[in-house]
Amino acid sequence: MQRNRVPPHAYFVVSAVFHYLGPAFAVLLFARVDVLGVAWLRIAAAGLVFALWRRPWRVWGRLDAGTRRLVLGWGAVLAVMNSAFYLAIDRIPLGTVAAIEFLPVIVLAALAARTLRNGAALGLAVVGVWLLSDVRLVAEPWGFAFAAANAGLFALYIVLGHRVAQNPHVTGIDGLALAMLVAAVVAAPIGFLDAAPAFVDPVALAAGIGVGIASSVIPYVCDQLAMARLARATYALLVSLLPATATVIGIVVLAQLPTALEVAGVALVVGAVALHRERRAVTVAE
Repeated sequence: MQRNRVPPHAYFVVSAVFHYLGPAFAVLLFARVDVLGVAWLRIAAAGLVFALWRRPWRVWGRLDAGTRRLVLGWGAVLAVMNSAFYLAIDRIPLGTVAAIEFLPVIVLAALAARTLRNGAALGLAVVGVWLLSDVRLVAEPWGFAFAAANAGLFALYIVLGHRVAQNPHVTGIDGLALAMLVAAVVAAPIGFLDAAPAFVDPVALAAGIGVGIASSVIPYVCDQLAMARLARATYALLVSLLPATATVIGIVVLAQLPTALEVAGVALVVGAVALHRERRAVTVAE
């Protein structure tokens, strides 16, 4: 009841800020720990926090086979998505990765856009994201390959996250806790050895734990609270705020100054979010 008093859009705003604030600090951590090691530290730290908080193994025994497969699949997606994301931000600017990350997500919003207003909002978002990506000026093919892989997985994360958030057999946060433990196991073969130096470096270890909490605990919990009360198409379009958020955080934390075109892209993305309306809101107005 208490969490329902908070508008779902407020949860999304918190998620949007922390979604890239943690990774921005992770970029600074790359000097001490290899990229995939930082990615695994993020996932493992989040999994540990969720395990201590929710004790999700108590829920596992009550789940049916279909829900178990859903949680396992979501965990595998989280593991590969986070690893691809960190490999991308090691090579190209954070705002560019965020823009590429958004492109498949807009397809989810387009599937449910049935009004002229929502169609116009999607058009603005597409142009804004295209300007933000600035693909002509960043010659890093591997960075774009990893960013593209992350983008596809991020769209899948939204689909699976909505299914878990609205699943009657498990609460969204408990499902997330289970999925994060799965992700830590799946990502271990590719990230554990790279993370080993952090275990003898207290500063790096503390930073890795902080990145995990900021990147995976706070935003993912807020995602679940938002997804449970927002239509998938609405959430997918709200995600268009992420390139703008990433651009601002890139300026503040990493000194990645945007071009004039990128600033225009931010304005178009924000305008798209302001223009969009849920279908049920239009119906009530009529």
